[in-house]
Amino acid sequence: MIWVVIAIVVVVVLLLLWLVAMFNKLVRLRKRYDLIPNLVETVKGYAAHERETFEAVTQARVAAQQAQGVAQQAQAENMLTQALGRLFAVAEAYPQLRATENFQQLQAQLADVESNIAVARQVYNDTVLSYENALETVPTSIIAGMFNFRPREYFQTEDVTREAPRVDFGQGGGTTAPPAAPPSAEPPAS
Repeated sequence: MIWVVIAIVVVVVLLLLWLVAMFNKLVRLRKRYDLIPNLVETVKGYAAHERETFEAVTQARVAAQQAQGVAQQAQAENMLTQALGRLFAVAEAYPQLRATENFQQLQAQLADVESNIAVARQVYNDTVLSYENALETVPTSIIAGMFNFRPREYFQTEDVTREAPRVDFGQGGGTTAPPAAPPSAEPPAS
């Protein structure tokens, strides 16, 4: 009888942890997606003729918001990061834009969110690795087999999505050092 109670408590705790993790993920993603229209509008005022770039960012944002499943989400995030990189490249050509406080704040906020997302991806992949290791060890492999537990997908991104888009506006004079890379979102070697 005590084992049944313990099992129920464990399941409830795991469910609560999963719900908290999903809620936090949604909040982070919403913040990222909310920043993007502000950034596009800020750049748009200075670079009206760059319409293709703005449309690509907008389309990539919508695709990322509507993505279903880990693989589709990763692909959509890759496209969004590439589109944002092109947007920042457009901004480089406009010194007045680079100098505006609004643009600098948006860029800093987006870089912060991107770093947080990279950490969250790594935590997710670490959790998947722990889960898969549990599926392969005895006695959990026996229980997992009886209840049809299956391996999960890793959140895999391209190299360019592992770091926040970085643009040098020449404020420090000369070139800047490359940014420190956030933790990889690639699955660890097993």
